[in-house]
Order: sequence, then structure tokens, then C-alpha cells
Amino acid sequence: MSNLALTSRRWGAWYVAEHRLRGLRSYAGTVAATAIGTPVLYLFAFGVGLATLVTGNVGPGGHSYLQFVAPALLAMAAVAVGTEEFLFGILLGFKWNPTFVGMNSTPLTGRQIIDGVFLFVAIRMLIVTVIYYAIMLAFGAVPSAWGLAMIPTGILTGLAFSPMAAYSATITEDKGQFAILQRVIILPLTLFSGTVFPLTQLPIYLQWIGWLSPLWHGAELGRQFSYGPTEPIWLTGIHVVYLVGIAALGWAFTVRIATKRLDK
Repeated sequence: MSNLALTSRRWGAWYVAEHRLRGLRSYAGTVAATAIGTPVLYLFAFGVGLATLVTGNVGPGGHSYLQFVAPALLAMAAVAVGTEEFLFGILLGFKWNPTFVGMNSTPLTGRQIIDGVFLFVAIRMLIVTVIYYAIMLAFGAVPSAWGLAMIPTGILTGLAFSPMAAYSATITEDKGQFAILQRVIILPLTLFSGTVFPLTQLPIYLQWIGWLSPLWHGAELGRQFSYGPTEPIWLTGIHVVYLVGIAALGWAFTVRIATKRLDK
């Protein structure tokens, strides 16, 4: 086996991630503006506007409403990156700009290609959540030093939407599936995941949606680090196990589907 093949076997996933990061430079301005502008607008809207009108700025447990909603907003920022890359980014590599096909003709394997995409997505989430966390600090939305842990929990929440990558890897014709998915599943999840109000405020027959939603688990996990504890430790453990399990399953299925598709 040649040195090039050996190097690709060892660092292939990182090469794919680097390729995606380099491609990010073409729209870096938009990414930066979104990463900075979104938390400023959302935190101002919820902390200064909606909080005063709806709750008098008092959230559950006596904490401010901004402190309650901020961990969920950070998780939602990671989810936004994840859904964008897991849907459009995966299909881009297969159909719109089939770089995955070209990569697969080299010593890179299908697993390395998908691993590299997931690494790139995690890096994008890291950048977004770090910026979000810094702006949260500026708004006084993080009362505990443990709040820094919201960054990895936010990334984990975003990665838990990886089953969408597996779905995207199955698509051969773009017929507007992503628009339907975003309107029918992703958007409603933000309303039924205990993000802007506690899940217990929903009727019991709707709360199951939040229990299944990775976003609810991620938001609650972030709150435990931001100003908790507000729940038993076993429930916090369930949040972690659930998110890790969903992320791992989505990754495994994406690798399997993509590898099979590329090796045809």
C-alpha cells in the first residue's frame, strides 16, 4: 500500500472536514453575521421584550425568564447548523455538487467521507455555540460558572439530529422534501420542546412530543448547568444517554447508507 493510501486511511476524515471548512470561506461573511446577529436579536427579544410582556421577567424557579430560555436558544442554534448541514450538506455532496463521488474514487472510504462531514458539522456547531455563549454572558443570562458546559451539550443536541443525514443520503431526486420536513417536523419541535415555556405547560397528551424531541433533552440539560439543578440526577442522565444514542444511531445509519450508495 502506498504512503498516500496509508495517510488517507489515517487522516481521511480530517481531510474531508478540512475540505468543507475551506468551502465555508466562500460564504464566511453570511455565517459570521448569522452567528453574531442571531443571539443578539433573540436574547434581546426574549430578555427585554417578550419576558417583560409575558412573565414580568420571572421564569420557572424564580430565575429570570432570560436565564430560562437562553440554554434552549443556544441548543437551537446548534440544531439549526445541524439540520442545515445534515440535510442540504449531505445532498450537496451526492447530487448538487457530487464531491462525495470524487472523494470515493480516491483511497478515501465512504465511512471516512461521512466521518469528515460529521467532524465539520461539530466544528461549525462549536464556533456557533461559543459565540452564542459569549453573548449570553454579556446579557447576564448565565448565572453559574458551570454554564460553560452548555457548549458541549448544545453540540450534542445538534448532533442528535443526525438521523436527518441518513434520510438525506437516501434522496436521489430533490422534490422539496426538505421544505416539508422543516415545516412539518423541525419548526413544530421548537414549539413543543419546552424551549420558550416549560413543557409542563402543555396538555399531557402533547407532552410526549417534547419527551421524544432531542431539543427538549438538550434544553433541559443546558439548564441544569446554567442555573440548576432543577431535576433529579437520574433524569439528567437520561438526557445524556438519549442524545448520545440518537446521535450515534444517526451517524451509523448515515455511514451505512452513504457507503452503499457510493459503492454501487
